[in-house]
Amino acid sequence: QVQLVESEGDLVQAGGSLRLSCAASGNIFSINEMGWYRQAPGKQREFVATINSGGSTNYADSVKGRFTISRDNARAKNTAYLQMNSLNPDDTAVYSCNALVTHISGSRSIYWGQGTQVTVSS
Repeated sequence: QVQLVESEGDLVQAGGSLRLSCAASGNIFSINEMGWYRQAPGKQREFVATINSGGSTNYADSVKGRFTISRDNARAKNTAYLQMNSLNPDDTAVYSCNALVTHISGSRSIYWGQGTQVTVSS
């Protein structure tokens, strides 16, 4: 089993910044990809950003240039970060991380964090 633990979100003013973290632990041989998704009230969950084991990143158009995803694989920390700058009220949502994990057995599974609330006030 694998656990993903996210840092606490926060209430920030428009134009402000916030960094989220997501730490993976458990039965992990390697993590192929980690990502962030978000779900605003009354809306479907949407893709925010992903980063693979090689460091390649992808971003939703709505966050390009404002958000940066990164990973810390040193000493098996298996932690992903989402640096969010120039936040605006449209970024208000529950942010969740996920990870595509290869287990020691060689099998692969996708895991999700519990989600953390980010609220941006105007």
